[in-house]
Amino acid sequence: MADGLPVGSEAPAVSAPLVTADGAVETVPLESLYEERAILLTFYTNDFTPDCIEEWCSFRDYEWFATDDRVDVVGVSKSRPSTHKRFINRLDLSFPLYSDRDLAIADAFDVTYRVFKLLPRARRSCFLIDTDGRIRYKWLAEHRIDPTRDTPNMHDLRMAIEEALGGVDQEQFGLDGIGRG
Repeated sequence: MADGLPVGSEAPAVSAPLVTADGAVETVPLESLYEERAILLTFYTNDFTPDCIEEWCSFRDYEWFATDDRVDVVGVSKSRPSTHKRFINRLDLSFPLYSDRDLAIADAFDVTYRVFKLLPRARRSCFLIDTDGRIRYKWLAEHRIDPTRDTPNMHDLRMAIEEALGGVDQEQFGLDGIGRG
């Protein structure tokens, strides 16, 4: 099974159609997204699958990802741009989503695998990429049969991001262990 790029390695130079919260679609190079702030690049299977709905609602509802100005969440799946637009609208997401139809981004991050040795998919995973283009943290699904079924714990992701980026501004969030997802 794919193990993902190692922490410390350089993020690959990739681009694909990116759907933004306002419905715009444009082919965007990944490096342009982390020029000003870190990104949490989040691979998932497809829009509208139950596990993916749960994951993206968790990102939406865990306020820290919307309020911290050090990191942006960016999704990646095989779904078409038109499906991403409906997914963003239906779930009221503020995060942009890459359409990785040919799994080129998943391949570049070494998270492509075949479920039951048949269907190519991206392993559910998250990569924190800093403004220098370095991978500072990664999370990989570990489900023994189908690694698209695990979802990341929002509080654990937050703690890992804070550690990698240098702590939390308690005044900004007014949180001390509250809102664990």
